[in-house]
Amino acid sequence: MIVQQYPEQFIAPMRAELTRVGFAELRTPDAVDAAVAQSGTTMIVVNSVCGCAAGRARPGVALALQHGTRPAHLGTVFAGGDIEATAQARSHFAPYPPSSPSIALLKDGQVVFMLERRQIENQSAEGIAAALTAAFDEHCK
Repeated sequence: MIVQQYPEQFIAPMRAELTRVGFAELRTPDAVDAAVAQSGTTMIVVNSVCGCAAGRARPGVALALQHGTRPAHLGTVFAGGDIEATAQARSHFAPYPPSSPSIALLKDGQVVFMLERRQIENQSAEGIAAALTAAFDEHCK
């Protein structure tokens, strides 16, 4: 399988949309493993260059984080930018297939909620935020 790697100057503004709202960039497999190993709840966003990431996923995540209940830890990998880190994150998301964008909520290292691309691309940012906040209320207490 050939994986497209985008130039950093191209994806930097898309990375910043999540780091501005508190996400840590997980640029290496070790950084991903450390994020997943944290106790409590961790949200990991697989960011991407597609339109559904720009128009739905990133804005939906930002809206969801305004909710009173939220994950203790936030991390992001960039598909097409952080190739090895993205593969490592996806390895923690089994049995969910690779998907970009996607949003995983883990509790003590186990996936408890997942939004895959197929659920993101037909949803509004507000709909994504509503799904995420419901998951936060259920899993981030």
